[in-house]
Amino acid sequence: MKKRLIGSIYLFLAASIWGGMYVVSKYILQFVPPVTLVWLRYVIAFTVLFIVLMFIQYKKGSKVVIKKKDWLLIAWIGFIGYFISICLQFIGTKFSDAHMGSLITASTPVFVILFARFILGELFTRKKIISLVLATAGVIIVIGLDTMFMKHILGNIVLVGAAVTWALLSVYVKVASKRLDSLSITTYAILFALIFTTPFMMAQHNNFSLILGNRQIMLGLIYLGIVSTAGAFFLWNKGIELMDAGIGSLFLFFQPVTGSILGWIYLGEKLTPSFFIGGIFIVIAVCIAAKEDS
Repeated sequence: MKKRLIGSIYLFLAASIWGGMYVVSKYILQFVPPVTLVWLRYVIAFTVLFIVLMFIQYKKGSKVVIKKKDWLLIAWIGFIGYFISICLQFIGTKFSDAHMGSLITASTPVFVILFARFILGELFTRKKIISLVLATAGVIIVIGLDTMFMKHILGNIVLVGAAVTWALLSVYVKVASKRLDSLSITTYAILFALIFTTPFMMAQHNNFSLILGNRQIMLGLIYLGIVSTAGAFFLWNKGIELMDAGIGSLFLFFQPVTGSILGWIYLGEKLTPSFFIGGIFIVIAVCIAAKEDS
């Protein structure tokens, strides 16, 4: 019970942090290309996590030995989750709204339930099927009934892709956590993501003098790198380690709550009727899945 409670706290904190991340990202994306922003996040996050990892191993007097097959798994987590999914999140956020981005990606638990059935062998019951249908309907309503549908269609579609790939990450993190600690998984998966991102970052037109010379951009990057990436990624992976993937993923629903409120307060974004209608569908879907797991 205590283990599950701690895992719940970790996941709640991670999802809440990511909800606020959309507001910060939306501002910085006005000056920094999406892939470059991902790259800068990972440079900061990996530096912080690697220092922490080395310090902990030094204090313990032992070093974690990672086998070849585990390196491949970590590389896959870094590619599908921290490279593909995060890039899609930033690209989607650039062409959509902060509240829309946080809501669509909050549909991730439904995809986790689907992938967990085939990868982890978790049961795929009638209630989970119903939750899949309802959440899918919710996402379609959010996208299809938005009064700015044509304006945001590209960003919304990309964000759905981000939700699917993050679900894959959550499932494979659960697989990796059976053999490795969460800090090692997070640190080295971010390293691989940094490697994958570098060629695409170099192909973009970047004005690093503008980035380094703007205090608000630098503060935003520090927040995204340390809090939203190093901190939240570790909290998420640790929470998934302590709980079932299907149950743990449901905490992502706290993400749109934070994102919507902050997007409304700081960005002046409007919450359209379709947002609330689709949100209700997703809430119902998550509640059904949670009741099934409990």
